[in-house]
Amino acid sequence: MAESIHDVQRRINSTKATRQITSAMHMVSTAKLNKIQKQAVGYQDYVSKVKAVVMHLSQSHLLDNSSSSLQSNRPVKKTAYLVITSDRGMVGSYNSSILRDTNAFIKERTPNPDDYMVLAVGGTGADFYKHRGVNVAYEYRGVSDVPEFNEVREIVKTVTTMFNNEVFDELFVCYNHFVNRISSRFRAEKMLPVDKETMSTDAAKDTQAAPLTAEYDTEPSEEEVLQVVLPQYAESLVYGAILDAKTAEHASSTNAMQSATDNADDLIATLQLHYNRARQAAITTEITEITGGQEALNN
Repeated sequence: MAESIHDVQRRINSTKATRQITSAMHMVSTAKLNKIQKQAVGYQDYVSKVKAVVMHLSQSHLLDNSSSSLQSNRPVKKTAYLVITSDRGMVGSYNSSILRDTNAFIKERTPNPDDYMVLAVGGTGADFYKHRGVNVAYEYRGVSDVPEFNEVREIVKTVTTMFNNEVFDELFVCYNHFVNRISSRFRAEKMLPVDKETMSTDAAKDTQAAPLTAEYDTEPSEEEVLQVVLPQYAESLVYGAILDAKTAEHASSTNAMQSATDNADDLIATLQLHYNRARQAAITTEITEITGGQEALNN
């Protein structure tokens, strides 16, 4: 019985130590979530302006005659999927849900493995596809907890260079969209080639600008304006997806650590009850033995 009590006490102490860790991680994840949500609010102001400009350019027909390489529509021989996951674990079902939904999306669009490649942002996704023999043409690890815009430039530059060199002919960005602190939703958005109709529809969703029919007078030229605007548009799409995905990641981590802490509390309560019962049984046995010995001496 004494050994049983000792084992229960050891499990209680171990669970309490685990609870301290998960509780601390919950507070850290909550702080990261709050910080990145503030960052996302500021970004929305920027991206809404970019999308408004794009919509106006589209409605003014400046995009019709553009020769930008990002608008290169050619026969699709190879499709690329930019998959955004985390670099670490302890984020609940965040990574597994992204990979499950991405695989379903890939299977639906390009069932032949020779027709697609994966561009991985996040170590979990890169390792997942490498271990399954999928062509991982590019990987980027170590995205900051609250990513800055400049981090995306390297990714966008690499991706657009691969597109221009015809390594692939279209690109989809796959990630988990942050809905609120308890839920997220899978998204797969086409990023390349930059399509006029897609841009207009996408911009119209996020802006309230009235329909525009007037023409623009541009200086120095239409082409030079588009050479600046279109890359910024592409950067805004990728950065927005990464920022959104990171927000969903921190929310998932917060929920996972809160759930782990609650489970630890429940386990500690159960073990404490077992400990008390075992201790009570040991005391009862000791009292019985003492009483029996006393009676034996009296007789």
